Amino acid sequence: MDVFDYIIIGAGSAGCVLANRLTADPTNRVLLLEAGGKDSHPLIHIPAGFVKTMNNPRYNWAFESEPEEGTKNRKLPIARGKALGGSSSINGMVYVRGQARDYDDWAQMGCRGWSWDDVLPLFIKSENREGASEATPWRGRGGELNVADLTETYPMLDQVLKAAVEAGFKLTDDYNKGDQEGFSYYQVTQKRGRRWSAAKAFLDPVKNRPNLRIETHAFVTELQIEGRRVTGVTYDCKGNKKLAKAGREVILAAGAVQSPQILELSGIGRPDILGQHGVKVRHESLGVGENYRDHMLVRMVWRFEGLPSFNQQTKGLSLAKELVKYAFTRKGVLAVPAGLLNGFVRSRPELEVPDLQIRATHASFKDVRKRILDDFPGITFAPNQNRPESRGTIHIKSKDYREPPAIRPNFLSDEIDQQAIVAGMHIVRKIVAAPSLAKHIREELSPARGAHTDDELLDVARSNGVTIFHPVGTCRMGRRDDPMAVVDDRLKVQGLDGLRVVDASVMPTLVSGNTNAPVIMIAEKGAEMILEDAA
Repeated sequence: MDVFDYIIIGAGSAGCVLANRLTADPTNRVLLLEAGGKDSHPLIHIPAGFVKTMNNPRYNWAFESEPEEGTKNRKLPIARGKALGGSSSINGMVYVRGQARDYDDWAQMGCRGWSWDDVLPLFIKSENREGASEATPWRGRGGELNVADLTETYPMLDQVLKAAVEAGFKLTDDYNKGDQEGFSYYQVTQKRGRRWSAAKAFLDPVKNRPNLRIETHAFVTELQIEGRRVTGVTYDCKGNKKLAKAGREVILAAGAVQSPQILELSGIGRPDILGQHGVKVRHESLGVGENYRDHMLVRMVWRFEGLPSFNQQTKGLSLAKELVKYAFTRKGVLAVPAGLLNGFVRSRPELEVPDLQIRATHASFKDVRKRILDDFPGITFAPNQNRPESRGTIHIKSKDYREPPAIRPNFLSDEIDQQAIVAGMHIVRKIVAAPSLAKHIREELSPARGAHTDDELLDVARSNGVTIFHPVGTCRMGRRDDPMAVVDDRLKVQGLDGLRVVDASVMPTLVSGNTNAPVIMIAEKGAEMILEDAA
């Protein structure tokens, strides 16, 4: 049995940051456990390689939701990274912080120290905003996480920007200042045309520190609890059962799907759920696995003409040219992230801040699950609601740690969510009908032209909507007198000593945009609090 000061469970975006910050003090001995393997496959580091790694069970846990009536009893894919870097090693590489309002709402809910003014310095700390000559009041220089502009812009997407303005929307020069509203190309976590995951940014520079041990293929099966204190972990490493002790803290950073799973397998959670599966209750925590929220989008597809499309650039001789281009310049189709252009807009003019995110990519799929592109030029728009009200659950299905948990998103159960997604679909059609785009559009492929009314578009959303893989909230943060808050505002599990949760699961509500940047921020803040409390 080995003894460490800190044991970090999960080497995803949060775990990589925590390992970096906690081992900066050479007196701290840290064990980092990752259930997946190393991030050594070349396709992880080539941006366009996500189309392969997202479908590879070696690098993706490939969870699925339970069938639910609100989404026509479909099983929806729930991708989660399964390697060093976690989901940042297979995600779309899009850098979005969210709105200032998101974090101010957290503070209003009783999460002290989590307002926009509190967390902005942490975003800045991590960031190296490529191309900026110096730091600004809202952007960072010199941090580990490289944030770049796209290596190229694209004629069809330039037309989308023009059409958005013609349709009455504005452009923005930086959606990461706290006020998102407007359309622009994405900023991405890349460096010199390669993926810049949390593992590349935070873990690689420190992986040889003598006070850091990294173990891969290490699946935590149970937290060790003595009285009211968590003292260590039991884990399975390639079939061998191991025990490690933590002199100071165990830090759960396994993500919004697996953090509640590990808590419940350890007897921490709702007594009715634990009892149902024969797990002894060690500590009642009613919020574990509850408050699950995620972004749901609906893909809307058009066939177009007159301008280039990724559909053609990735086939035959064109693909061969792109391979050569990437090899020599780190540009072209292989440098493309999952997202290229987006807009943050309001579904209704009376709203104070945008409640919709609309993505656009000049590509379309004949099989989206397998990422097989159409044979003709296509463009895909995808609206989603920023801050969904629908809440689901993630709970264990058995006491066997190898069995995935039951994931129930409960999408579109709230009327506000229904109204917002339908409004987003109407807005997309308005943009496509604007002169700069209309002249290139040949036909609408999805939804069919027959879907016009709100009820018809809502039915399309229920039939075709999918998650964007932004699960949060299942170990949510809150006031100490809130029985549904799993952790307090210092991320300590309420009622237990020696245990924190530091990942997307602590978010009280979903942020307005992609979640990787906020998770890195949460880990920066978590590391600061851990070190403060140890001083």
